[in-house]
Amino acid sequence: MTVGNRIFPRKQKISAELVEKFRVLPVANVSDCMSRLYAGGTNLRPMHTDGVLAGPALTVKCRPGDNLMLHKAIDIAEPGDVIVVDGGGDLNNALMGELMLAHAINRGVAGFVLYGSLRDLDAFRSVNLPTYAVGVTHRGPYKFGPGEINATISIDGMTIEAGDLVLGDSDGVLAVPVNDAEAVLEATLAKQAAEERQMQQIKERTNDRSWVDKALAAAGVEIISA
Repeated sequence: MTVGNRIFPRKQKISAELVEKFRVLPVANVSDCMSRLYAGGTNLRPMHTDGVLAGPALTVKCRPGDNLMLHKAIDIAEPGDVIVVDGGGDLNNALMGELMLAHAINRGVAGFVLYGSLRDLDAFRSVNLPTYAVGVTHRGPYKFGPGEINATISIDGMTIEAGDLVLGDSDGVLAVPVNDAEAVLEATLAKQAAEERQMQQIKERTNDRSWVDKALAAAGVEIISA
């Protein structure tokens, strides 16, 4: 077995039921409930028009500019999978384009996260399959390998295991470890309910803003009278 040139089985993945429960929650609130440490970085931006990305990760690690393992990942993807590719953040060669996108849709892929570039941007916007990438280029990829599928990958410091929940909206992308998903969901639902109450108080002009002055006092801020 050659390290860096392997295809692993996926041992577990987040349930479809949990995916649907997370789908309606803002990524920002999920992030807050994970101590704001599990972000895929500010360079990952939506390349689709609108919509939410949610599903279990099928991970790919490839040599920058080479998409052989991404082709194989699409071939073996299960309906609802999100294919997450660590392409080293390289922007010189696109990892996929319109033809691969069409094949992925036929396979039932729920979306993509590409730590690299794509091409045929107009097709991604038109088809509107949730897709995040860090760049766009017309230069095509190579298909020689090496690479790995369902290995642990990292995107801008965010570690992703095969089967973890991948969640994305217009604010960006994060990954929720599959074994922590229930706890994160519970915390996010509580935060969501608290924010809804706060929004209602704002509308009614009954929201308590005394915490601002308390925080300023704790920080030693001097308020100088005119």
